Amino acid sequence: MQTIEPEVPATDKDPPPTESRIEQTERLLKIRSKSGAIIPLTANTAQWNYELNRKEKNIVLKARQMGMSTWIAGQFFLKTIQTPGTMTVLVAHTREATEQMFRIVQRMWENLPDDLREGPAKRSRANVGQMAFPALDSEFRVVSAGEQNAGRSMSIQNLHCSELSRWPGDAASTLAGLKAALAPGGEMVLESTPNGAYGCFYQEWMEAEAQRMARHFLPWWMEPTYLGARVEASDWTEEERALVSREGLRPEQIGYRRELQRTYRGMARQEFAEDAVSCFRASGECFFELDAIEARLAELTPPLASRRSGSLLLWMPPVKGRRYLIASDPAGGGSEGDFAAAQVVDIDLGLQCAELRQRLNPRELAEVLIDLAREYNGALIVVERNNHGAGVLAYLEKRGVAVYEEGGQAGWPTNSVTRPRMLARLNLLLNEQPWLFKSERLLTECRSFVRGPGGRPEAATGAHDDCVMSMAMALAVREEVART
Repeated sequence: MQTIEPEVPATDKDPPPTESRIEQTERLLKIRSKSGAIIPLTANTAQWNYELNRKEKNIVLKARQMGMSTWIAGQFFLKTIQTPGTMTVLVAHTREATEQMFRIVQRMWENLPDDLREGPAKRSRANVGQMAFPALDSEFRVVSAGEQNAGRSMSIQNLHCSELSRWPGDAASTLAGLKAALAPGGEMVLESTPNGAYGCFYQEWMEAEAQRMARHFLPWWMEPTYLGARVEASDWTEEERALVSREGLRPEQIGYRRELQRTYRGMARQEFAEDAVSCFRASGECFFELDAIEARLAELTPPLASRRSGSLLLWMPPVKGRRYLIASDPAGGGSEGDFAAAQVVDIDLGLQCAELRQRLNPRELAEVLIDLAREYNGALIVVERNNHGAGVLAYLEKRGVAVYEEGGQAGWPTNSVTRPRMLARLNLLLNEQPWLFKSERLLTECRSFVRGPGGRPEAATGAHDDCVMSMAMALAVREEVART
């Protein structure tokens, strides 16, 4: 792959209002280049794009190695040493990344002009991860997302959350604490490469408009050094022609793209994002076939009815004479954690007719299941009997409704024997009969159902699998009772 020096994009427009900020950055800040030389921090295309569109609250979805973490750190560093009473917090995803980002900011300080470094930007201390500027009563901190209570006790004016999609533990809780510490009028940037269609960063991206955050999508071709061997137009595929037509890619960029695909294979769209949809869905760890899921998602139609504030969705009304079953995966009913889920399935056709997904305690869930069973021709109720299922089953048995039994015991056992078979059956039908499935919630959960570190299929960190497991249970029982 070829490497060329980055160029600031030319423009024939009037100077943008943020040009002085860019010029100031290029004049004051220095970084270490890939060759090891100390050079000015010069805005590349992606950084210019961000500066021209940034707001008070920002979320940045980017390809790898676009220089955005360094650029944003530099902007916040300048604000810290120019504005009295400023607390800036940069949160990195690992301890190693924390140390690396601090070294970058440390180098910026060391290479400031003498009058600035020995004047208002003079430090009283520079502990690992911390710079204090007493003349300004300002401070710049770099912390790890894995630290307990990271940044929670501070009043923050500038918050930079780096590689949010890869934060450890309960990233949503950590971010919520940091947001609460952000002062009114403070500037916030959440930036990351994608890491699956689930988790904290994905949710923040999807909800950005509701939270009044400016979205910034920075595809790989904004980086001018990403060039490969020239591919002539006569050799382009239909996909490549469409990309050139839509995005204006050069023949050398098509060559680079082919090298990415050879090197990263199925992960290329995630590591080197091309659009803000497919980049989230390129995880190679998904248990189900992503292509089948995406194809079915594109075909879905809205439900015929919605009840319980959208928690209960109906696609197929009951038909007289038809047989139905209702499979339910209970939960504890708290305001957080897993949802209780239930699937209504036509026994003979296998069609998904209705779906419940709501946080309900065992008694509440049992009442909803009874009502659904009554509506769907006295449907057979199947309840996962582990954990909270015992309470649901006890209530159902008192009410005398039809409950599925296995081995002489009420309820369905999900264990090391049945679980792999259940999931394999669901995977098979998703590929061979995708029209059976009507629910966007179910398919979205399938998309974030991955192979864990030990190879066990499970919901990714921050995702849920309640609809997946209830549907897998429904299909397993349907296969059994359809023969009777």
